Amino acid sequence: MRKSEQIKFVFRNMCNEGVIETCILKGFDIMEFSIFLDETGDHGLSYIDENFPLFLLCGCIIDNENLRLIEAEINSLKLKFFRTTEVVLHSRDIRKCEGVFQILFDMDIKRRFYEGLNYILSESTYSLIGSGVHKERHIKRYGKSAGNPYLLSLSFIVERLVFFLDRYGSDSSVHVFVEKRGKREDQQLLSHFNSICDKGTYYVSGTRIRNRIKHFEFQAKRDNVIGLQIADLCAYPLARHIINPKEPYVPFELIQNKIDTDSKGRYMGWGLKVFP
Repeated sequence: MRKSEQIKFVFRNMCNEGVIETCILKGFDIMEFSIFLDETGDHGLSYIDENFPLFLLCGCIIDNENLRLIEAEINSLKLKFFRTTEVVLHSRDIRKCEGVFQILFDMDIKRRFYEGLNYILSESTYSLIGSGVHKERHIKRYGKSAGNPYLLSLSFIVERLVFFLDRYGSDSSVHVFVEKRGKREDQQLLSHFNSICDKGTYYVSGTRIRNRIKHFEFQAKRDNVIGLQIADLCAYPLARHIINPKEPYVPFELIQNKIDTDSKGRYMGWGLKVFP
């Protein structure tokens, strides 16, 4: 994170007294972020799970300084419960107490683990952008021309990522990290990303996207990338909320205020896109 020159600006406060106020913005930062992308649900359109008919791609945006803090807290949690930092936090395995998370069958350990994890998720500084595709509605509306839910979601997230960065000045930038899925799927995703950077989207030009996104990289789950694990942990609660918005769900309530919002504090259609 680099410091730019001190910026001063003066504005007239149009209040009844006609007072002129001077505001000095010190130490304006050129912000550098990372966004970590992970999904929940099946992106295929040939099969629709009645209980989970949604595909959702979750983007977790963290500035470099807070990323180091989150990594330290997550590794401390891992050491406390597993005596190693090599454990990869995976939402499904945690919920079902599978693999190394079988220790969560012990209700006291489970309570203490969730207390620690929930504290990190609720108190850490990061932002979320999610894009969900209702697969059945998607097929009914677009038929054989229905696009790949993963690629659609990536386009929506890139758009909203640019809008997010706009608020941090013209020099703010981001590095994109995506979890590997398979050679064919990764190549398809990379080709789509390159197309977005070249042609832009409906709302954002390719030039704006290229000016913001400085790096795009695939990472394997075994690489133990903390940012991808945070995205994974947040993806399922976002999807559950979209599927059953009236159902209370504590994991969603913990991260609800992390979802990016518009100027009026609304996240639906902004930090949380549902299509169609």
